Amino acid sequence: MSIQVPFFRPQVGEAEVEEVVDTLRSGWLTSGPKVTRFEQEFAARVGASHAVAVNSCTAALHLALEALNLRPRQAVLVPTMTFAATAEVVRYQGAFPLLVDCDPQTGNMSMEDAARKLARLRAGEYASMHGAREEVSAVGIIPVHVGGLMMDTRALLGFAEANGLWVVEDAAHAFPAACRSDEQARWQTCGEATAAVSCFSFYANKTITTGEGGMATTDDDQLAARMRSMSLHGLSHDAWRRYSGGGSWDYQIIAPGYKYNLTDIAAAIGIHQLARADRMRDEREQIAAYYLEQFAGVEELELPTTDANRIHAWHLFPVRLRLDRLRVSRNEFIEELKRAGVGCSVHWRPLHLHPYYRETFGWRPEEFPSATETWERLLSLPIFPGMREDELAHVVKTVRNLCARNSKAAAGIVSEEASVAIS
Repeated sequence: MSIQVPFFRPQVGEAEVEEVVDTLRSGWLTSGPKVTRFEQEFAARVGASHAVAVNSCTAALHLALEALNLRPRQAVLVPTMTFAATAEVVRYQGAFPLLVDCDPQTGNMSMEDAARKLARLRAGEYASMHGAREEVSAVGIIPVHVGGLMMDTRALLGFAEANGLWVVEDAAHAFPAACRSDEQARWQTCGEATAAVSCFSFYANKTITTGEGGMATTDDDQLAARMRSMSLHGLSHDAWRRYSGGGSWDYQIIAPGYKYNLTDIAAAIGIHQLARADRMRDEREQIAAYYLEQFAGVEELELPTTDANRIHAWHLFPVRLRLDRLRVSRNEFIEELKRAGVGCSVHWRPLHLHPYYRETFGWRPEEFPSATETWERLLSLPIFPGMREDELAHVVKTVRNLCARNSKAAAGIVSEEASVAIS
């Protein structure tokens, strides 16, 4: 039978199973002692004062923006190269997502384009794009550490401070990740004072998982209290303990909140995933190193960026096809991978190319040249702890064979640019 390599496969051990069984037998299934333990241990791991466990990273992002009092006729800088959640939470608040192009090397938000877009906003160029007559004012920025490679947080925070912006970090890919400004500086963990609020994902394919789930971390007592209350219907803090022996049956609604709390069943999985997070990251890094070595001489591929001043979470291993050297498109290449039994994905179609953002705000591809060009070449290869040697070998062999078989050079096809150079 031919090998079938999934895009991801969660690594769940006996410790997680036993903790879930213990939770089921305890009689406490919703938010309770396991959630509290998970929050405390996660906060300690990332170096934050507070951690609020929720049912998704989207919920964490939404709670962060609500706690920061984001309002209509305000704008938040958001990378166009991201998943839907990063911008849609801005729309939940009636605010304007000011889309920013990506860095051509890392795929992370381009700070140069962020400065340009902010200047255009302040010059009044986007006054009517959000559907209102009034001008919008920028109040925040949501960086995304694409694939688990952190941005330069010192430069990011400097930009935010200089422009009066708060920072909410979409760290869905970035646990456990870290950065430093140079080789002499100390390592700073993602979530350790890298934003007003950092938001993490524990979705099934993330670096640690609870099936569905997320976490918001912060050093701000007031933000933490607001997010905790709003994550459960805006109830007063005492409501969390009303079914425990020492709690009160009474509670008060202090705001119209949401139903975003994490369950003890999910937290039971998370506790042990967290304990193995560094080991699983190391495995991902070993896989990435293997790919980088094996694909180093493949001229049809552009490999992901690494940085000596980053601890990469390696949630993704994105490659870019050099389409000028291939006789197939990215989509055709993906179909061939699938037929060969290699799971893959694309991260992502940029937001400005989706109908909602194109039609609602009038964003045009030429305003995002890097993301528009990059996404047509992107695909993400399988990378997850527990990948077998035969699976890794199959991915490498398949990709190399597809590149060789579809190479323009091998077929004797010379590009116009190359023919000019030859002549």
